[in-house]
Amino acid sequence: MAVVERIQLLRNVGKFDSVNAGGQLPFSKITLVFAENGRGKTTLAAVLRSLGDGNPIHITERKRLTAAHDPHIVVNTVSGGACVFQNGAWSATLPEVAIFDDAFVAQNVCSGIDIESGHRQNLHELILGAQGVSLNAAVQAHAAKIEEHNRELRARESAIPAAARGRLSVDDFCALKEVPNIADVIAEATRALSAAQSSDAVRRHQDFREIALPTFNIEAISTLLGRNLPDLEAHAVAQVQRHFAAIGEEGERWVSDGMRRIESDGTTEACPFCAQDLANSPLIEHYRAYFSEGYAQLNRDIDRSLHEVERVHAGDAPAAFERDVLGWEQRRQFWKDFTAVPEIAVDTAAVARAWKVARDAVLARILKKKSAPLERRDLSAETIEAIEAYDKARATVDAASNVLTAINPQIEVVKEKAATANVATLTADLERLKATESRHSAAIAPKCQAYLDEKAAKKATETLRDQAREALEQYRATVFPAYEGAINAYLQKFGAGFRLGSVTSVNNRGGSSCNYNVVIDNVPVPLTGNADAPAFRNTLSAGDRNTLALAFFFASLDRDPRVAQKIVVIDDPMTSLDENRSLTTVQEIYRLTGKVAQVVVLSHSRPFLCALWDKADRVGRTAIKVIRNRDGSDLVAWDVKQDSITEHDKRHARVVAYIGSNNAADEREVAAALRPILESFMRVAYPEEFPPDSLLGPFLNKCTQRVGGAGEILNTADIAELQDLLEYANKFHHDSNPAWQTEIINDQQLHHFCQRTLAFTKRR
Repeated sequence: MAVVERIQLLRNVGKFDSVNAGGQLPFSKITLVFAENGRGKTTLAAVLRSLGDGNPIHITERKRLTAAHDPHIVVNTVSGGACVFQNGAWSATLPEVAIFDDAFVAQNVCSGIDIESGHRQNLHELILGAQGVSLNAAVQAHAAKIEEHNRELRARESAIPAAARGRLSVDDFCALKEVPNIADVIAEATRALSAAQSSDAVRRHQDFREIALPTFNIEAISTLLGRNLPDLEAHAVAQVQRHFAAIGEEGERWVSDGMRRIESDGTTEACPFCAQDLANSPLIEHYRAYFSEGYAQLNRDIDRSLHEVERVHAGDAPAAFERDVLGWEQRRQFWKDFTAVPEIAVDTAAVARAWKVARDAVLARILKKKSAPLERRDLSAETIEAIEAYDKARATVDAASNVLTAINPQIEVVKEKAATANVATLTADLERLKATESRHSAAIAPKCQAYLDEKAAKKATETLRDQAREALEQYRATVFPAYEGAINAYLQKFGAGFRLGSVTSVNNRGGSSCNYNVVIDNVPVPLTGNADAPAFRNTLSAGDRNTLALAFFFASLDRDPRVAQKIVVIDDPMTSLDENRSLTTVQEIYRLTGKVAQVVVLSHSRPFLCALWDKADRVGRTAIKVIRNRDGSDLVAWDVKQDSITEHDKRHARVVAYIGSNNAADEREVAAALRPILESFMRVAYPEEFPPDSLLGPFLNKCTQRVGGAGEILNTADIAELQDLLEYANKFHHDSNPAWQTEIINDQQLHHFCQRTLAFTKRR
């Protein structure tokens, strides 16, 4: 256990220039330091305060004004070595120092008559003690960490561009979950919004119409081209065809036309061209067989085929196809804003060219057949190739048609949704999707993650704070009521006319603090209030405030689990205290000597320190006095016993010593002591008749007047003796003898009157 052994060196601080010899004075279990005002008592208290909390300001602010060098202090400790203050710092400290002084009052109770928030906060820690302070420090540390989190969150929030999150808060923005294929989803939402915004146009607009190009019936065409008259004799056919060949081009058609004319006449078989009789013509029967009904039907079939090909594949068909494809593109341009519509790649010019080539080739083959209906023909390789090229082009159109018409159900859904859609809702949904895309972009995602990480760290710290606060609240629920009882017990000992009520802890933004009220005559008085209302500042005197501070201090020591290790320093506790409270203070300080490691008391009140000295006669004690040394101060041993003797005791002892030793050196002091001895005796013997500040002359007159009466004070003999003694004693006082300093003293006469004076004061 480390306690102060002595203050070995005090240099360049306060009134102390360089204290060396006085620094050898030992400190004991209880050490009393007496100093008149202005001699350096408060400086010593500041040194001990700095030794306890390690704060150099307590010392550096008291640097000696005339000193060329900084303060230098050496405090020796028992079991702890030397604590040296040099270059503005301590080599070691004594954390167990607990000090009561003006600073304690100003920090924990009030500044003058005012109580501020800082006082309540400091008092809160004082009440909590080491364990509670540790718990409270944990709460405050977590609170400070939360403030750091808040600052960091603001910084990380600022790093997320406002334009990226739109109207969302940062928390809502960072909480957005990633959406797969977000670009496609945004495109769909954009189209849905566009459809809702253009609902009338969507409702009126057509969907995609199927486009199918006609095919060439190759099988039917090939069959037609290969047809003839199977029952016609081959000899007849040969003869007719030779004749056709002799006629030349279009011979068969020319002959066929002539046969129709002959048959239509019905009366003659004359040639319609030369009017010759045909009855004996060898070819006419062959012609009749050749140009039979079967031949006519074949020609009709050929004509129908030609007409069908031209109807389906010529005329307005190609133009209609191009118009339909143009309609596709127009619808695609419209619907692509409302649903997913793929690009179509239909080269109408290429299709038209392939179509025309195939059509012309087919028509050419059919026309060849028409020129010689009974002549077998087939589709040429070139024609088949043209048809195949056309079929490929037609397939591209079919594919595009299938793709586009497959979108029609989606278009119907778009129309239905657009009819009932809420534009504001769709707008909000689209904004949220765009924010989601931005939230998970490569540039923004790390910033959001940093914000979320910091937010999670803050939440974890808040959990720790709440746990620490709960532990503190449980501790305070026990400590504060007990502390209130301890304070009031001390106030009762001090005879205070008030007590404390509702000593509680209060949590606020500035930290935890203590609140209480003063109860006077069972009426609670608040700490603060209006100027015209009762409050702490106008109901407690200076003595009451100092008494309250002492009660706080003693109660805090009682509840300190390390009280046995404490070095208690008390600086001038007697300020504004009356006699009753002074005695109680002496008693409580003495009781501390049995609880703590060491007690140091500094005061300018001799009676107070003397009373404490007498009280502490059973424990180790030391008394030190601060004296003037030129323009500074020094420390010396203090003879408390000498200062404990009253002036009356000193005068009486001086007279007794003179009678016993006949020491002529003290004659004048002895002669001057006689009248005060008589006055002190009368004050004690006749307190009612000789009140304070009374004079012996008037008192003798009063005694003479009352001789023989009921109120007699002194008898005649005593009055006569007192008059003789007073007559001699007055010679040595300035108020009764202007030449008192030169009055001749006769040793024998002085000796005689000293004996008579002592004999007179032994009466009663």
